[in-house]
Formats: sequence, structure tokens, C-alpha cells
Amino acid sequence: MCHVKGLAIGGDNPIAIQSMTNTNTNDIEGSVAQIERIVDAGADLVRLTAQGTREALSLKEIEEGIHRDGYDVPLVADIHFNANVADVAAGIVEKVRINPGNYVDPGRTFKKLEYTDAEYADEIQKIRLRLVPFLNICKEHHTAIRIGVNHGSLSDRIMSRYGDTPAGMVESCMEFLRICRDEDFNDIVISIKASNCVVMVNTMRLLVSKMDQEDMHYPLHLGVTEAGEGEDGRIKSAVGIGALLCEGIGDTIRVSLSEAPEREVPVARKLVAMIQECAALRQQCRDTVADDTITLSLTESDMEDMQLKASMTVGALLIDGVAHHLTLRNPNFTEAQLRDLADSILQAARVKFTKTEFISCPGCGRTLYNLEETIARIKAAVRAAAQQDPRFSTLKIGIMGCIVNGPGEMADADYGYVGAGPGKVSLYKGKQCIERNIASADAVERLIQFIKDDCK
Repeated sequence: MCHVKGLAIGGDNPIAIQSMTNTNTNDIEGSVAQIERIVDAGADLVRLTAQGTREALSLKEIEEGIHRDGYDVPLVADIHFNANVADVAAGIVEKVRINPGNYVDPGRTFKKLEYTDAEYADEIQKIRLRLVPFLNICKEHHTAIRIGVNHGSLSDRIMSRYGDTPAGMVESCMEFLRICRDEDFNDIVISIKASNCVVMVNTMRLLVSKMDQEDMHYPLHLGVTEAGEGEDGRIKSAVGIGALLCEGIGDTIRVSLSEAPEREVPVARKLVAMIQECAALRQQCRDTVADDTITLSLTESDMEDMQLKASMTVGALLIDGVAHHLTLRNPNFTEAQLRDLADSILQAARVKFTKTEFISCPGCGRTLYNLEETIARIKAAVRAAAQQDPRFSTLKIGIMGCIVNGPGEMADADYGYVGAGPGKVSLYKGKQCIERNIASADAVERLIQFIKDDCK
């Protein structure tokens, strides 16, 4: 169990709901207002990015601001690339998220490196020497930590030995957990996220198994990162998060949508409320599979409820290959609506692709452009291009606000659009950057033109 201020996470405690601000952390007034909207929507804790010392120090003013307004929600600092900033934040907020992929290891180059066993052990020792002082600061201030691994930001060192695999993601986490256990530091929450629901589900299952083998028992945070927006973001989140919740895995969750963060919270609360019913329905579906088809009958009258319940019920069955076809029945929706929803669930489970997939981040204080507006522009441009060239309908396109996960998540996308600086965008094909620092006003058109030329 992990204690974050007055909030206990894990054990028999209720599943905690969280979200993350997308304001500039140095915008004190804007961040305070957004945190309060997130809490009013029902969140139990709120995360903010702190990419530098200035942002970390701003967290103190933000915390003072919400307290003046009568809010007492725990705040979490999100740290990448700068362990020194984690030290500063640990003395201010109630919880600090660190990413093993970039806490000590240098930034990714996606180069194949070779390590002898002795050299690899030396790298682990470097992590220990830097992590232990941070843990001591956390002990002094009663600050919890989240060890948060992302599929898109594994270090070159980990990938050199394990590849871009669930085993590599789990080992990246376990390296840090073993040091925490050695130092008797236990206020920990763990997350391992991916934009690919299959990778996310199977990696979390592997982590649980590995932790059991090493007699570790820490609360788990669930999320499908870069899930997107609209119905696709909700369906992917319900497939991935729901698959695990129905198996009793997960102590805190975030539904990561490319929308205003307060819109994430009601969706997450619905998933938690549906756990028991969806777990029972899943068993019924498993027992009645026929002709390689899952048939699910529901009576929800609200489309979002239908999307979430159907996705949460059958997601794991499709991921595990129990069946490869899905039929949905509901008298409140048309056959076309149900067929489209079934296709979207099959795509989220990586069983069948029928449309362009957009892998878009939820945005945060690091985001370097208007995310929602840009997603809408790219989707419109892709739809128009698909009318001329149907190959556009088979693509996966990543839309990332910044460099933290950008190139890594491009591993699961054919092409990518990544914020590179204020007013600047870089374009990717897979993990390879094909154009750097394009003016954002021209970047969507350049992306579409590159795809057209590349498809030729």
C-alpha cells in the first residue's frame, strides 16, 4: 500500500482516479484553475509536469493556491530527463513520478549498443548511486514515488539487451524496485504504459508475475498512453484498462484522452463502476463463443456507456485470441453503429484494422502546440487524402506534443508528428526523423505530402 498525503492506494482501498494538467506549470493561476476543475470532476490526485527547476518550484505556489481555495488534493510531479528536478519536487509535492528510461540513462538514440555483464552491472550501480539520495529526500518529506515506465521511452541500454519488448519494460521497472527494496522504501506506485493495448495488458500481467516471483507487492497504476480522443480514446482505454481491472489488477487509473483533462475523470469513474458486471459478462461471453465469434448483448441507451462496457467486457478475450470476430447486439442502436463499434474494439485489440489509427498523447505542460486543434486538422487531412488513396485508411499516425515519448511511440506508428520546440514540429517515419523543426503552420500539409510521396 502507498500513502500519498491522506490518500491510501492499494490493498482494499477504493481504486483512485487521477488526471494530469495540460497547462504550463509556470502559469500558476491557470494550473490552479485546471486542477480545481479536475478535482470537481471527481479526481483523487492530479499530476503536473516539471521539466525544470523553475517548474518544480512553481508547484509550491500552485499547491498554496489550491489550498487557499479549499482544495486539498495530492499533487504529483512528473519528471523526465533531470534527476535533480526530482530532488527539488520531492520536497514540495506529495508524490514524484520518475521514468526509468531517462532518469539516469542518456536520451535515446535507438542505436544498438553492446554491454558486457560487468559493464551492464556498472550501469545499474550508476542508477543506485543517483536514486538513493532521491529516496532519502522522499523519506525525509514523506513523499511517495511512482516508477513509471513507458513503452515509448525505454533506454538504449534496456533495448540493447531485451529489445523493445514487454520483458524489457518489466526489467526497466524491476531495476528500480530492487533498489527501493534494498533501501527499505515502500511508498511506491508502479505503472507500465503503452499506446498498444496488447502490449500494455501483457506487460502488466508479466510485471505482476515477476513481482510475485521476487515477493514484491506494490500498488499498480493503469493507463493506455496516447489513447487518442473521442470514441477511439475511450474504446482503447476501456479495452486495456478494463481487461486488467476485470482480472483484479489495478489500484489507480488514468484514462489518457487528447481532450480537456477534466473530461478524463468521468470516463475513468465509469470503468471502475463497471468492473463486477463486465467481469461476469466476460465469463458468459467466453463460455458461449461459437464459430470464432464473441456475441455480446447489452441494453445501454447511452453510446459512451455502450462503448465502455462492450470494450471492457470483450477486450481481454480478443487480446488472448479466444475469438477473432465480434457481434454486438443492442436494440437502442442501429446495425451500422454496432458494426462500427465492433470494428473499433477489434482494432483496439489488434485483431482487425479497418480505419486509420491515430496515436495521440493527452497533452501536458510540455506540449508545444494546440493539441486538439492539430488532431482535428490532421484527421480532416487524412480523411480527404483517403478518398483519393485508400492506403491512408490502413495507416497508424502518431501525434505527440513533445519529444518525451514521441520517437519511441513512433515504433507503433507508420508516421509521426512531434512537437520539437515553440512553433516547430518534426516529422517521422517510424522512429526515423525525416524533417526537423518545420513551422507548425506548414507541418500538417508537409506530413500529408510526405505520406503521399512515400506511398508511391
